[in-house]
Amino acid sequence: MLYQLYEAQRSLMEPFADLAQATAKAFNNPLSPLAHLPHAQRMAAGYALLHRLGKDYEKPEFGIRTVDVDGVKVAIHERVEVDKPFCELRRFKRFSDDPATLTRLKTQPVVLIVAPLSGHYATLLRDTVRTMLKDHKVYITDWKNARMVPLSEGEFHLDDYVNYVQEFIRHLQREYGNCHVMSVCQPTVPVLAAISLMASRGETTPLSTTMMGGPIDARKSPTAVNNLAMTKSHSWFEHNVIYRVPSNYPGAGRKVYPGFLQHAGFVAMNPQHHAQSHYDYFEHLIKGDDTSAEAHRQFYDEYNAVLDMDADYYLETIKTVFQDYSLVHGTWDVRNADGQAERVRPQDIQTTALLSVEGELDDISGSGQTRAVHELCSGVPASRQRHYEVQGAGHYGIFSGRRWRELVYPEVRAFIRDHDKPVKAGGRKTARSAA
Repeated sequence: MLYQLYEAQRSLMEPFADLAQATAKAFNNPLSPLAHLPHAQRMAAGYALLHRLGKDYEKPEFGIRTVDVDGVKVAIHERVEVDKPFCELRRFKRFSDDPATLTRLKTQPVVLIVAPLSGHYATLLRDTVRTMLKDHKVYITDWKNARMVPLSEGEFHLDDYVNYVQEFIRHLQREYGNCHVMSVCQPTVPVLAAISLMASRGETTPLSTTMMGGPIDARKSPTAVNNLAMTKSHSWFEHNVIYRVPSNYPGAGRKVYPGFLQHAGFVAMNPQHHAQSHYDYFEHLIKGDDTSAEAHRQFYDEYNAVLDMDADYYLETIKTVFQDYSLVHGTWDVRNADGQAERVRPQDIQTTALLSVEGELDDISGSGQTRAVHELCSGVPASRQRHYEVQGAGHYGIFSGRRWRELVYPEVRAFIRDHDKPVKAGGRKTARSAA
């Protein structure tokens, strides 16, 4: 019923939000009589803010058209490489007419970025992708909004997430010989499981994996996010945050954790900050500070765009990662594509180099949670493992913004470059299998 009430409220607010936008433009347009009234700029700012507070936020575009590669502007063509019921493997293919640049592009490492399925769209990693494209062939998991997936497509479990990651890795291995994997936040756990299972089966594992700000061991330095999952029972989540998708969506009847509830939780973590940010936006509009106002719009266009998560996947993640700690206890069994249960054994990984990244001020994945991956991957030689803590960075700062571009990215780029050749178990190098 809550989902239906939310939809009714959204439908009711939509015409008022549109009216607020039109009124803001009327007070701002120099050809309009309203623009010459006293306090017209303040009225325009107020209605503009009202519009943004009431409007519906759709999935944003990545919108990456070009990148600069060593001073040469390279065109980007975005396309879906693999289309699964709950996820698209999206590729950002680079084009150039400059022969030297083209040769350089062809020899650069291939990186699969596994984006979080935790409320926001993969476009939250736009800055990550744009920066990585300077020196890498880039693919990303673009998770679908569960309310748009018909029931006929079946269920989606945490096991399916792990199997998707393995399928995407194998796809890139067939295409290029091998690849590197980067996981940001939530996917660090299923990505580690995917690589572990591949290693246990004797499959070729990725050349390296970079794990950034994720809950590998959520017991360490628990945050407010961790504490909620730890203190509430599994049944509490099932009865309080799971609802069926209404009939006006393709996924009608599917049980989900709705995006609007997730967004309410995001805002509730720091309501004073968001209130101040919206007031600042109002002030920027009054002062005519278009640059700051546009920065606010860009951030909240992304932040306010949320997706529904399939209930099975969400509840299993809560239980596996934050309540049972199945990965660190060595008790996690994942059902493969054939329905057979396999034990996740990170200690079986031997040839995949391992970089962990944490933000000093991360309030979502606390200090030590990501670094714990090194203890679990005891089969990887110490010479192929590295941890990097980003001073002064919060959660988003390790993959977006100035600290990501100036501090984290050079470390990631160097680590990938240093491990861009396969090794045999035991550390001996073999010939490069693909360009």
